[in-house]
Amino acid sequence: MKLELGKIRISDVQFGEKTEVLQGTLYVNKDEIIKLVLEDDRIASADVELARPGESVRIAPVKDVIEPRVKVSGSGGIFPGTINKVKQVGSGRTNALVGATVITCGRIVGFQEGLIDMSGPAAKYTPFSETNNVCIVIEPVEDIETHDYEAAGRMAGLKVATYIGEAGRNIEPDEVVTYETKPILEQAKEYPDLPKIGYVHMLQSQGLLHDTYYYGVDAKVMVPTFMYPTEIMDGAIVSGNCVAPCDKVTTFHHLNNPVIEDLYKRHGKDLNFIGVILTNENVFLADKERSSDMTAKLCEFLGFDGVLITEEGYGNPDTDLMMNCKKVSQKGVKVVLITDEFPGRDGKSQSLADAVEEGDALVSCGNGNVIIDFPPMEKVIGTLDFIETMIGGYEGSLKPDGSIEAELQIVIASTIANGYNKLAAKGY
Repeated sequence: MKLELGKIRISDVQFGEKTEVLQGTLYVNKDEIIKLVLEDDRIASADVELARPGESVRIAPVKDVIEPRVKVSGSGGIFPGTINKVKQVGSGRTNALVGATVITCGRIVGFQEGLIDMSGPAAKYTPFSETNNVCIVIEPVEDIETHDYEAAGRMAGLKVATYIGEAGRNIEPDEVVTYETKPILEQAKEYPDLPKIGYVHMLQSQGLLHDTYYYGVDAKVMVPTFMYPTEIMDGAIVSGNCVAPCDKVTTFHHLNNPVIEDLYKRHGKDLNFIGVILTNENVFLADKERSSDMTAKLCEFLGFDGVLITEEGYGNPDTDLMMNCKKVSQKGVKVVLITDEFPGRDGKSQSLADAVEEGDALVSCGNGNVIIDFPPMEKVIGTLDFIETMIGGYEGSLKPDGSIEAELQIVIASTIANGYNKLAAKGY
């Protein structure tokens, strides 16, 4: 399966009469976006705000971040099973507005939502302080059930990202990158002397607002399966969860998975990237056993020499991570884990909730418990009303002048456990 990803670089975002891209600036029609969002009768009101790098702006509580993309050619449409009909994606040409995002925010859905500072000392902890953001501020109808509110917010973001992505349909990209993965036997023969490497991608699927969707299917009801990596770049996986903001895998991160990106860069050089095993994170022990058994079986069947495993969230999912690590290792496949750590504010407690002897190669994406200070911003998009009940916040976090003291984990993507962040720890 071969996908051409056309990268259209966006350096600014402005309101305009028409949603379009002109000379690197994204213009968006505010009225059309609001009208689109209000098609959902679960949303009482909506507004659109813009947030650019360097501005004195704080966005909270953030629910999802999405990069606008459009399928120009090939099977299916962007976000299959959610926005477009179910049809396999991952081939042909897709154009992406790189440097632009859609961010959904507004009254909190669940306590595990985060914030983004566009400037100041906390801005360096999130990649979205460096993007031009179209923020959709939504207000649900009264007495809406929480899951309905989450679904309404999720769909609003995906619809707006799809609408804006259309602006890139007829634009000549600044760069076109080709990604290709061949069927297993053909792929294995192409570089017979290089180690066959796979990626085990664990999706948050614990329910109760901890959900991720695969071609529109809730991941908690699926069993592990194989994916071509390019399917993920076309939106086959979308976020629908309110997991801890620091390691929440937003829809943006699924579209721009750095593990997949790096494996492709090294493909044919020092490794043979075979593909992705998609699995879930479960609540019940029987489900954890079933999924980890199947993941290990797939790794063995596909003939992997090594795999990288990433998780989403922490605590309970650490057990899924370690069960995968142990069982895959016992199949004779080398394992490297990528995760973040929560050893307490003094860094002296156990970093993960679970551990196995086989977990002896691990990349850390940072300590989410570190306390940081957020200076007041001139403008807030959304509301700060829930800062003290958001994960990472606590009583007294929000100061009268609008400044905040909180754990790093309140920042969106600050320690995300796939490496799309700026923190790392090395140990030898």
